[in-house]
This record gives sequence, structure tokens and C-alpha cells, in this order.
Amino acid sequence: MNEDIRIHSWPCSYYLDTSKQWVSGRLSLTPVAIKFTADKTGELLVNFHLSSISEIKKESSNLIFSSLTILEKNTKHWFSSLQPSRNVVFNILEHFWREQLLSSQGAGAEAAASQSTKGKELTGLLTGSQKRLEDTAKVLHYQGEQFDNIMRGLNKIEGDMDVADRLLTELESPSWWPFSSKLWKAPLETKPKETATVSDSKNQEGIIIRIPVIITHRTDSNVKPGKLTLFASGLEISDCNSQVIHRFESKDVDDIRVHTPYEISVRQRFIGKPDTSYRLLSAKMPEAIPILEMQFSKKIQFLEDALGFVGARKSPQVDLGTSIWQAATGLLGGVVQPSSPVGGREGMDNDQVQLQKQEKISQEEAKELKQILKKLKGLALETEAELERQDEALDSITTSVDRTTLNIDKQNRRIKKLT
Repeated sequence: MNEDIRIHSWPCSYYLDTSKQWVSGRLSLTPVAIKFTADKTGELLVNFHLSSISEIKKESSNLIFSSLTILEKNTKHWFSSLQPSRNVVFNILEHFWREQLLSSQGAGAEAAASQSTKGKELTGLLTGSQKRLEDTAKVLHYQGEQFDNIMRGLNKIEGDMDVADRLLTELESPSWWPFSSKLWKAPLETKPKETATVSDSKNQEGIIIRIPVIITHRTDSNVKPGKLTLFASGLEISDCNSQVIHRFESKDVDDIRVHTPYEISVRQRFIGKPDTSYRLLSAKMPEAIPILEMQFSKKIQFLEDALGFVGARKSPQVDLGTSIWQAATGLLGGVVQPSSPVGGREGMDNDQVQLQKQEKISQEEAKELKQILKKLKGLALETEAELERQDEALDSITTSVDRTTLNIDKQNRRIKKLT
């Protein structure tokens, strides 16, 4: 992910302590830093890492009203005249600051990550692939349940058509006909309502991912922190107290726009009344966007600032294959090299180079990679089996729909004759 990408920017004033005056400019937020650029000179007056922030507060005094202060190490930065409002800027900055501190990509983790070996990098990549495949399996499983529900609904329709056929046969026979085979003594069976089953299935529905977000509804001034929860059947927006603000079923979502890798908007259109639209901003949004792209592939739209995110997600797959090949080559070299004869100083130099390559991945890391690959293989086989089952279910559904359509057309013609 490009660390220089601009997540958000706001016009404001910054108190320049050296000249004791307020300077107008723009406050910008990137995934890892906060910057302030002066309007007149274009000079970058403030640039510090989110992990170096000690405190973000809303303050005011007799001389400074509605100000936002950021304590960075031992320096206190003052920002005022924030647009659209101080609360909006405060909520967004605090969200990314807290997530940066909690994230493994914080300052402490960066030092450890710089010392990580090639094996740890591969383990992290494969673990991410495993999580992605598990999320896909959840969505696929829910899709299979939907196919099963469709089959049950079609079977119910066919049962109702059999009842309709019997009743139409009775109506087609004259009441005075002595050989009429009326079945008035057989009352229709009242079938229980299936609302309870639907509600139970919703309660048993698994959560794919849940992330903290900053929620904007219609106006920029109405901003508050909350949560975004992705289910296999849709998505849910709730506040900090887990009270549901709005739930979008998959069929209700008309479009999802990805403005940046950290900001999306979800909309449901209506005729005759305002659309329902929410804008969501989160430091963990890059984890949710691939799942949204998979669930709403025909409804999601990447805007210009987010197109780089799509390319950045696809390119690591090539790097992953290259890295695995290089690691495998190093492992094979570690097995083959000891048996090869060593001769001369040049051979010793080659041995040292080979040893340096071998140190990139240890035996423990190789074992861990092997275990992850076994899990990935099992998930892939289970996914393949589920896809084959769903293909058979789709064939059955197609046949059943054709048969039911013909039956309904036949009954409609009989009803028109009676009328």
C-alpha cells in the first residue's frame, strides 16, 4: 500500500510558533502520517508519523476558539478554522491514530518487521491467502443454503399446484353430474409459516468480518464512529454501542463506490423519496474491500483514487509466486550443495553466498509453510466439492422451474375457460 496516498484533507489554519501567527492551508491525512501545507507558499510546515502522536484533543481558550491540538512528542500543534467542522476532523484523526497504535504496522512493529526473514514474509502472505479462501468458503456455503431454500420453495409451489389442479378438476365438473369426484371432505392442509425458520437462519448467520468505521450519513457534519459488519447475505452498519443503524441485504444494495482504499459509500435507490446512502471511512477498510468486491462484483465501482489499490492487490500475487520459487530454490540448494565438491577460493565464495540465501528461510518456517499449504489444499478441495454440488443444484432448479412454469401456464388456461 502506498504510504503517500491521501486519505482526507481539510482547509484550516495552523499556528506557526516561530512567527507567532496563523497560517492558512490544508491539513492532510495519509495512512501513516499527518501533514500541513501552507496555501500561499506551498511549503510543508507539518509532517509527522501517526505513531509519534501522544494525544489528540479538542481545546479552546480566550484567544483560540474551536481548536484541535495534536501533541507530537514534546511539540503541541494547534489547528483552527477546521472545515466542515472540528468534530469531523477530530473523529477521523482519532480513528486512524488509534488504529495505527493497535495495528501491527505501528512503529514498534515496523522495527520487528524490518528484521523478519523471508520465511516470515511467505508465512504472512500464505496466512492472508488462507483467510481470504476461508471468507470465500463462507460466502459459497451461504450461497449453497440459498439454493437449498430455492429448491424447497419450488417443491412447495409444485405441491400447491397439485392442490390447484384437484380444485380446478372439481370446478370443471358440473355440480349436478352424478359421477363427479368431489373431494370436499378432504380439507386443505394449512402449512405452517416459515418466518421462524428465516429468523433462525439469520440468527445463525456467521460474521465474515467486522471493522471500526467513521460513519457519514447524507451531510458531512453528521459524522460518528461505529462498526461495519459483513455477512454472507449483506452488510450492517451499527454505532459504538452495537445498536443497528441500518442493514443492507445483498438485493437492497444498488451500488458501492470505492473512493479510496480507506473510504467507500453504500447506496440504496428509491423512487419518490431520498436514497439511503452511507459513507464509511476506516483504517481497516483495505481488509473489507476484497470481500465486498467478491460479494457485489456487479455493483462495486472503483473511482480514480482507488484504481491504484486494485493494481497493488493484484501485483503481489506475482511477487508471491516469485518469492515461493526463490525460497524453494534456496531450500533445494541447501540440500544439494553439501554433497557437491568444494574447490578453490571461488568455490568457498559461492558457498558463502549459498549460505546467505539459505538463512532466509529456516526449517521451522518451512514446516509452518507446509502446514499452511496443506490447509489451503484442503480448503480448495472442499470449495471444489461445494461448487460441484451447487452446479447439480442449479441443474435441478432449472428443470424444476421449467416444469413449474409449464404447469402454471396450463392451470391459467383452465381458469380462463372457467371464467
